[in-house]
Amino acid sequence: MAEQCIFCGIVAGRIPATVVHSTDDVLVFRDIDPKAPTHLLVIPRRHISAVDALEEGDVEVAGRLFLAAKEAARSTGIAQSGYRLVVNNGADAGQAVDHIHVHVLGGRKLHWPPG
Repeated sequence: MAEQCIFCGIVAGRIPATVVHSTDDVLVFRDIDPKAPTHLLVIPRRHISAVDALEEGDVEVAGRLFLAAKEAARSTGIAQSGYRLVVNNGADAGQAVDHIHVHVLGGRKLHWPPG
């Protein structure tokens, strides 16, 4: 599982990524297939496969994902105009990588509903 996870490879430095924010618990990097002018991915450094895999002990890391998203939005200049956070859970929701992640999208007017 985690050995084959592309996001775990990024955390380990085996796979390159453009990192915009980093803490001991969380990594934020640019999406390689952006859906907005700014499209970031916020991941925990520890492998957690999806929202459904979160446990009571993960409360702190789940909160840190959102704090890191806020900091990354500020540092990339999209916080003032607004940004969208998206978390997909499972294949039907569009989760393409089995490692929990928050998409941070901004840099243009985003429409609703998304699709």
